[in-house]
Amino acid sequence: MSIFAKKVGVSSNTMNDNLDIFTRFVKYSPHFLLAILMLPVCGGLMSVLLPAFGYAPALEQTTIGLQGFMALWQTPGLAQMILLSVVTGLLSTLCAFVITLLILGAFFNSQWLNHIQRLLSPILVIPHAAAAIAVGFLIAPSGMLSRLLSPWLSGREFAPAGILPHDPYGISIILGLTLKELPFLLLMALSVLAQPEFGKTLRQQHKVALNLGYCPMTAFFKVILPSIYPLLRLPILAVLAYASASVEMPLILGPNTPSTLAVAIMHWFNDVDLNLRLQASAGAILQLALTSGLLLLWLMGEKIVKAFFCDSLTNGKRDYGDVFWQKITTILTVCVIAFILLALVGLMMWSVAGFWRFPALLPEQLTLLHVKSALAQMGNPIFNTLSIGFVATISAIILTLLCLEAEQLSAKPLSNVTNLIIYLPLLVPSIAFLFGLVWVQQLMHIQSSFFNMVFSHLLFVLPYVFLSLASSYRRLDPRFAQVGASLGTTPFNVFLKIKLPQLFAPILVAVALGLAISFGQYLPTLLVGGGRITTITTEAVTLANGASRRTSAVYGIMQMVLPLLGFILAWILPKYFFKSAH
Repeated sequence: MSIFAKKVGVSSNTMNDNLDIFTRFVKYSPHFLLAILMLPVCGGLMSVLLPAFGYAPALEQTTIGLQGFMALWQTPGLAQMILLSVVTGLLSTLCAFVITLLILGAFFNSQWLNHIQRLLSPILVIPHAAAAIAVGFLIAPSGMLSRLLSPWLSGREFAPAGILPHDPYGISIILGLTLKELPFLLLMALSVLAQPEFGKTLRQQHKVALNLGYCPMTAFFKVILPSIYPLLRLPILAVLAYASASVEMPLILGPNTPSTLAVAIMHWFNDVDLNLRLQASAGAILQLALTSGLLLLWLMGEKIVKAFFCDSLTNGKRDYGDVFWQKITTILTVCVIAFILLALVGLMMWSVAGFWRFPALLPEQLTLLHVKSALAQMGNPIFNTLSIGFVATISAIILTLLCLEAEQLSAKPLSNVTNLIIYLPLLVPSIAFLFGLVWVQQLMHIQSSFFNMVFSHLLFVLPYVFLSLASSYRRLDPRFAQVGASLGTTPFNVFLKIKLPQLFAPILVAVALGLAISFGQYLPTLLVGGGRITTITTEAVTLANGASRRTSAVYGIMQMVLPLLGFILAWILPKYFFKSAH
């Protein structure tokens, strides 16, 4: 009897130890997540601040001063760089936001909105570099648009001398960023409306407004928009922060003399003259100030718009030219979708085109020569892309699941400050804190390029993975866990055997999203890797600025294929496993 009691006691103690280890680990996981997001960003900003004021022991600069800023102010074309960054960032975000609102208002509560969502959703998996390459091929003087219009409309037998892309006004950058960020904002808005109780309430309110005689678009802007905009504010600010400090889009579509400020900073950082890093640090601080100013400008604009249109919400007017705006929105939506599809078709055609004389709409011959040649050289970049992406994404998935489990065990939702910190790497210009992060790694003599790369990718993957999984995890029926706990199941087994199987499909989607985000990272790969590790994205951007269109098209397509395969698997695997379970 005593032996049995001892065995039971040993097993009970072991179970309690496991329980304590798991609950303790889960309890501290939110703090670990916040540390992973805050320390590199804040440390990177501090580390870029010191070289900006002349303190860089690695370059034998130990005198505090304004050397970096003095060199920055003397840079030719600095004012144009600043203006180009501000205008392209603000206008592209504003255009994407306005078009999103028009689409939502015109097609709210209709099947057309679901069709538009299905057409635009795949654009999310396309990295910015691939999207820029596709848009560049479309708007080039000998691109698909020009071929569609020549010679029957333009009368041209030869390619015109157009200013797009690489125009000095940033029109190409605005166009590329708008087309890339529009699907993101639209899907963020649809995810808000997909919340069961909240979405149901808004749709009922919209129907009440229609019954009171309000036109559909007027009802949307007066009833729905004021309720959903607060939930869209952070995604909009993240888009604005990215657009104002983007590197891939301006590097492929923008002008070179001068370029945007972020592109110039990247060039200074990678220059063989190491003293230019002081100037690059000062430029990073300036970029941070510009982005912060744009975010504040947007927030101030919210208050101005609210004060200006406040009375219109309650003035009882039921029609603001809805028929006209419905037609305009329909035409605009068709043009956006057609533009995107035409850009993708052009990219695929260039990848297999042989001789293609202008203004012929189709190539005279098709060949796989460039595809085979490019694939023969892609082995190492593809391996690096996949290995970095998988390690960063799996790490993000594990940390996110533990944090969401901690939220449920404590029965307390994450605070607003925590939710804001999750967005921190998306709100702070990456060119600023990544530049400082490189300084920190060099001072700490961290030589593992692969580890550095995975960690830098994790900073950008983690917010998207968390946002993707949070809603599904929070909607889990708590009764299953309560039944398991009442039967003596430990919290670890409840988490592993009850909750995770229910989240199989959302976890696969989060994995696919995390991989897509990692695959598209250009600046972290370039700055943190120092050129020692090449990926599909870095190769695609390099080839887009000098290689043949056909080779660039192949790399652009490969950029799209890799994340697309992830989403296809995330869609197929749950159906296969659930079918096998039955």
